[in-house]
Parts: sequence; C-alpha cells; structure tokens
Amino acid sequence: MTLNKLNVTQAKKQIASRDITISDLVHDVLRAIDRNNKNLNAFLSVNSSALSEAEKLDQQLFNHPAILEEKPLYGIPIAVKDNFLTKGIPTTASAKVLEGYIPQYESTVTSKLKKAGAIIIGKTNMDAWAHGSSTEASDFGSTKNPWDITKLPGGSSGGSAAAVAADMCLAAIGSETAGSIRQPAAWCGVVGMKPSYGRVSRYGVIAMASSTDSPGPITKMVEDARLILSVIAGEDENDATTITKKYKSDPIKPNKSLKLGIVKEYFMKESDQELNSIVEKAIGVLEEQGYKVQEVSLLDPKYAIAVYTIVQRAEVSSNLARYDGVRYGNYRDTFGEEAKRRVMTGTHVLSSGYYDAYYKKAQQARKLIVNNYIDVFKKVDLLLSPVTPTTALPIGATEGQAMFGEMQDVLVEASSLAGLPGITVPCGFVKGLPVGMQITGKFEDEQSVMQLASHYESLTNWNKTKANE
Repeated sequence: MTLNKLNVTQAKKQIASRDITISDLVHDVLRAIDRNNKNLNAFLSVNSSALSEAEKLDQQLFNHPAILEEKPLYGIPIAVKDNFLTKGIPTTASAKVLEGYIPQYESTVTSKLKKAGAIIIGKTNMDAWAHGSSTEASDFGSTKNPWDITKLPGGSSGGSAAAVAADMCLAAIGSETAGSIRQPAAWCGVVGMKPSYGRVSRYGVIAMASSTDSPGPITKMVEDARLILSVIAGEDENDATTITKKYKSDPIKPNKSLKLGIVKEYFMKESDQELNSIVEKAIGVLEEQGYKVQEVSLLDPKYAIAVYTIVQRAEVSSNLARYDGVRYGNYRDTFGEEAKRRVMTGTHVLSSGYYDAYYKKAQQARKLIVNNYIDVFKKVDLLLSPVTPTTALPIGATEGQAMFGEMQDVLVEASSLAGLPGITVPCGFVKGLPVGMQITGKFEDEQSVMQLASHYESLTNWNKTKANE
C-alpha cells in the first residue's frame, strides 16, 4: 500500500507508532499528484517546500514526541481549494483576473491547519470565483472525475473532491455557498461536510456570496471530517459572522435515539430514479438498526432555486466590484463569461426600481425557508435525502446551460440559505458512478449529523471502494 492511500486517522496512528515517517508520507502524496494530475487537473499549484517541511516535522517529532498531543494534524498533507489565501503560495480562485497573485497574509482556516501541524500540499482547481457546480467554469481548464475522466467532478470544490477521491492528498478543504462541498463530494464518492454558517471563519477566503459561504472539510471518512472541523472551527475576531459559542467536538458514537425525517419533496420525479432508490436503500439500513424514521415535508426545492439565484448574484456583484486591476490582479476584461453574467444579474436585482421586486422579495422568501426548517425540526432531529438529482454528468454538460449549477444544487440550496450543517456520505453507485446520501441537521448541530453519517459508514463499505482501483 502506498502511503497516499491512507486516510487521516490511519496516518496519525502510523506516525505516532513510528511505522511511517512524515517525509515518506508526503513523498508518496507528491508522487501521486505527479502521476495523476496531468489527467485529472485537480491541482493548480503544488507546495514546492512540502518535502522540506516534512523533514523538519520528522526531526521535531524525534526531539519532542509529545508534539503529537499538541498538534492533532501533525504531518498530515492536506489540499486547499484555491480561494483560500495562502501566504507565499499562489491563490487565484481559478480566475485569470488573479493569475500569478501571491497573498501577503494567511486565511484563518489555513493558519489553523498549519498551527495544528498540517502540511498544505497544494491548491486545488475550482469553478472560477466558485461560480458553478462542475469545475468546468475554471479559467485553467476543467478537473476530471477520477471514477471516469469523461465525467465532471462537480463543483465548485471539484478539485478538492477529485484530489481526495484519487488519493492525491489525505484530505482537502473546500468551501460551500450552496452545494460546493456536498455536491462534488457526492459525485466523487467521498465525504463532504458543510458546517453551520459561521462555524468556520471566512477571513482570507475570496468571497462569493458572503451570507452563505461556509468553509469545510472533504475527506475519505467521517471521523477525518470531524477531526479537521474541530481544528478549523471557532470564533474569529476577523470575521464578525462567526459563531461566538465555543465549538465542542465530542468523539463520534452511534445515537439511535435520533429521529430521522425523509424529505419526500427531495426524491424528485425529475431525478435519476435509480439514484433515488439507492438513497432509499441507505435509509433502510438505518431503519434496520432501530432508528425511528418518518416522512416529512419541506417547501418544494424549486423555490430555493429562485431565492438562491437572486441572493447569490446580488452578493457576487458586490464582492467582485473590488477586482478592478488597480491594487492587484488583472483588469476586468479578463473576467470569464460566467462571472460577467452573474455580475450583470446581481447588479440588476440591486438596482433602483428592481430592488424591492427581486432582492427584497428573495430575502423575505428566504425567511420562509428558514421557518420551514424550524417547523420540521420540531418533529425530527435530522433530515435525509439525495444530494443531487443525478450522478456525475459528462464533460461539456454545462455548455449553454446558464442555470446548470442551480439545477444541480437544487437539493442543497435551501439548507445553505438557512445556514444549516449537512454532510454527504457515499451510499452506492449508478452505472459505476458514486451516489451520496445527504444528512442535514439543526443549526449548530454538526455533532448529530456526523454521528449518523459515521454510524451509516460503519455499516457499509462504500467509502472503502477506490476510484483508481
């Protein structure tokens, strides 16, 4: 077994027992990137000092063994989506506007990873500015799905999901505005954890939609997601939207007292029915374990498409206004077509005479979505559904589809608008392509979400099936 195939939990144990060195682990990861990236295009840049960092960590561990207790991610190579600022490492958000940009400071997320001993192995591809659900909108070429390189990996964190699925890192960091962690994780057959809004700081993340952007981990197993989230979560004085209550991450244990709700509207007739059937079978596995399961009703997800589109485009137009080529970056004529479309739509819905008709009304409808979740969570603790309507689609599927991302994210947009935590866990395959089951929880209740996901994972072997085997 090459060491890049390890998950975080396994690698931690082997580093602690001295069965492997950090240098050997990083060497195998770099070799996997070198071998696979030309076909997958998952990484935009690789940390040239990663191996020397690993050697220093090996020496520190030799001199100070207790450091493993102090630094929970000591020596673990983690990939980071290219919209997180990394001092000394290029950060482009996969956009030509920022081509060649090297940040002068570090994002809170990457600062916490480094403080915990992690090695940033490289920066991963994404839809430019995170605008999309395919990674086909990257200005530097689409990432390919490791299960089938003729298929898309999803997005916008497609590079991170593909890198984890192809064992080009042990784990990765993504960001989600509506689906950008959960959807690519589902399409690539890995675990994607989207925390509650404000659980993880947005400081140093290139903003897309500021009221829903949520950084989170993409991993090979749920326990790894729990560990990484425990490192990156927490209040940040540089981000006033972070949750002030201290984040407590307890060890994951099954909790069969959790009441589960099946969201009937999310098993859409327009979806791939084989995919729906696989998720239903996964829910059946939990029922057999004694969980109480009942059908519940939420607003038709089609309403979330309209609300999310208006809110997100409005915030995009505001956030992209700063990229004028004056202080840094290239001029605005280097914006891609998707960015231009979103800026124009966002500017329109915020303009005089249209603000009340579009943006204000969308925010009112958003409140209805939030209240809808509050009501349903009076009956159950967690919600179960598919993550996406289909499995991974072919390269080129986004061509001429201005609403591709919104349609693919139809089952995750409402929970993002409400700021809720959610996870996708692998639960099967359709024609050789992965399917994910979505578990959504109450605001600030990441613990229950991961408890159920981890228990389901322990009952199946889907997460042990590898894309490159």
